[in-house]
Amino acid sequence: MSRPANPVTLPLSEYSPKHFLLEVDGKIATVTLNRPERKNPLTFDSYRELTDFFRASAMDEEVKTIVVSGAGGNFSSGGDVFEIIGPLVQMDTKGLTAFTRMTGDLVKAMRACPQPIIAAVDGICAGAGAIIAMASDMRMATSGAKVAFLFNKVGLSGCDMGACAILPRIIGQSRASELLYTGRFMTAEEGERWGFFSRIVAPDQVLAQAQALAKQVSDGPTYANTMTKRMLAMEWAMSVEEAIEAEAVAQALCMTTEDFARAFEAFSNKRSPVFQGN
Repeated sequence: MSRPANPVTLPLSEYSPKHFLLEVDGKIATVTLNRPERKNPLTFDSYRELTDFFRASAMDEEVKTIVVSGAGGNFSSGGDVFEIIGPLVQMDTKGLTAFTRMTGDLVKAMRACPQPIIAAVDGICAGAGAIIAMASDMRMATSGAKVAFLFNKVGLSGCDMGACAILPRIIGQSRASELLYTGRFMTAEEGERWGFFSRIVAPDQVLAQAQALAKQVSDGPTYANTMTKRMLAMEWAMSVEEAIEAEAVAQALCMTTEDFARAFEAFSNKRSPVFQGN
C-alpha cells in the first residue's frame, strides 16, 4: 500500500499519473481507468493515486469539472482480485483497517473535491468501481452498463466506502438494501429509473456526452457551483430549518461575486453572461 512515487503537486494540466490516464482540456479534466484487459481493476497504488489526484484538484484553479471513465468498454471491475484481495487475506486486523480507511479516503477526497465529478459508465461497474460512480456528483450510462456492489459476494458487508450512507440517498433505502444484500447487478434501465443515472446514451457517445455536460457546468459560475456541491453534502445532516439558514448565508456569499454582477449586467443588455469564476 505504498504511495505513488509522484504525488500530485503540479497543476493538473502538467501531471502525468502512473496508474490512470489523465487528459486536461481547458476547464475539464478526464480521468480514465486504464487496465482494459482486466476491466480496469483498482490496485493499492491506483487507490492512493486517485485519492491524491482528487485532493490536489482542490488546489487547481483552472480545472472546473472532472469526468471519470474506463477504457475498453468497461468502467471498473473493482479491486483487483490478485493484487488486492489475495494480499488482504494474509493481513492482520491492523493492516486490514488501514486498507479500508485508505479506500474510504478516496470517497472522502471525491466528496471534498470542489469540482463537480461526472461518471461516464459503460459495461461493468462493480465493487469499488460502483463506489467511484456512486461518489460522483452525476452519472450517465450506456444501455450495456451494469452496476453491482459485490461486497457480500466475497463474504463482506455492504457497508464499504460509504455505500450505506450515500447509496440510499441516491436510489432510496429499500432499493439500496436490495443491491447491498444481494450483490446483484443493477441494469442501466433500472439505474436511470431509480435515479442513479441521469440519462442513458449510446456507447460511442457516453464519454462525449459526459464531457459536454462537464463543459456546460464548467462554463457556469465556479464559486456558485462549488457552493452547490458543498451544500448538497452538508445538508444531508441538517434539519430543513438549518438547511434554509445555511443556504441563506451561502447564497448571500454568492451574491458578493463578480459573476453575479456579470449575470445582471448581461441580462440588462439582453445577452448571455460569460462567467469568469470570480
